[in-house]
Amino acid sequence: MSLKLNSLLIHGGTDGDETTGAVNVPVYQTSTYKQDGLGQTRGWEYSRTGNPTRDALEKLIADLEQGEYGLAFASGLAAINTVLSLFHEGDQLIVSDNIYGGTFRILDNVFKNFGITYKIVNTSNLDSVKEAIDEKVKAIYVESPANPLLTVTDIEAVAKIAKAEGKLLIVDNTFLTPYLQRPLALGADIVIHSGTKYLGGHSDTVSGLVAVKDKELADRLYYLQNAIGGVLAPWDSFLVIRGIKTLGVRMDRHVKNAERIAKWLVTNPAISRVYYPGLENDPGYEIQKKQADGPGAMISFELKEEYDYKSFFAQLKLITLAESLGGVESLACHPASMTHAAIPAEIRKQVGITDGLIRLSVGIEDADDLIEDLKQAIEASVKEVG
Repeated sequence: MSLKLNSLLIHGGTDGDETTGAVNVPVYQTSTYKQDGLGQTRGWEYSRTGNPTRDALEKLIADLEQGEYGLAFASGLAAINTVLSLFHEGDQLIVSDNIYGGTFRILDNVFKNFGITYKIVNTSNLDSVKEAIDEKVKAIYVESPANPLLTVTDIEAVAKIAKAEGKLLIVDNTFLTPYLQRPLALGADIVIHSGTKYLGGHSDTVSGLVAVKDKELADRLYYLQNAIGGVLAPWDSFLVIRGIKTLGVRMDRHVKNAERIAKWLVTNPAISRVYYPGLENDPGYEIQKKQADGPGAMISFELKEEYDYKSFFAQLKLITLAESLGGVESLACHPASMTHAAIPAEIRKQVGITDGLIRLSVGIEDADDLIEDLKQAIEASVKEVG
């Protein structure tokens, strides 16, 4: 039976437990498995290599992303580390010009030591992508919408460029999740998620997920997953599966709140700029409508000079100042000193990650309460004159 997405969220992957009839996949809290004889396993050998609870999650993310193969990791960066380990000395990646600071850090401070380099490119500009490709480039790494400026890249168009040049396209789909966007269906080769965020959804577990279609690529990734060993534990796999079951209803509320708050921010005289692809005047609005089922629930904005962003954070009462995003609670962060502090100041300035930039992960609280909190924090952050 072919299921629609909202049903797949609940019944995709491994649906319940055939042995007992339990409606939830059990937590197989074991490190190893009894073998019936030398070389005679029941499909499981060692939980770094494979675990039934993790396997259920891996099958689920493959189903949701319209892929064939899934992998689950101990964090989003463990997933990114494994994907980047596909490459060799002398290889180069094109990366979006505003990406998660942790992705930049691992590229700049870890993989560069192994001779794997990168080019920072505005991937929303297709001509810039084409011009950046040469023999050294082996992959294009995209976030769309990008973190933290919500820049939208035409995934299908970049996929065609990558395919024509024989390059891989890797897409970080954390901000939208497969509920709103499915990059493999748009031509991407690899999709990455920080499952810590919307997929888990409750700020209570850390995880990373990968989905692919191609078996050869999947086999290479499975080998690296086992060899590197940054796998997701059974209990955390269970928590992410549980979180995904309510992804649809949560994302609907997240997006509804974000659309309302973004429109309110645009009309607020204290705000100089709002970054949100759900606004009709946003540069990525039309592409976002074409390739996704919604704009997501991440908003970035800047206060005007007469407002002190530090005071703004200090005055928040309902919205929490914290790293991360995608939980049921609303979170505010300061990218320049928090999520993107690993990016050198000159690069932050070049791409537009200013000291005054505020990133808001809109939760599922009452929108009126969230707007009231933002309003009072803005009003209390007016700089003293003289």
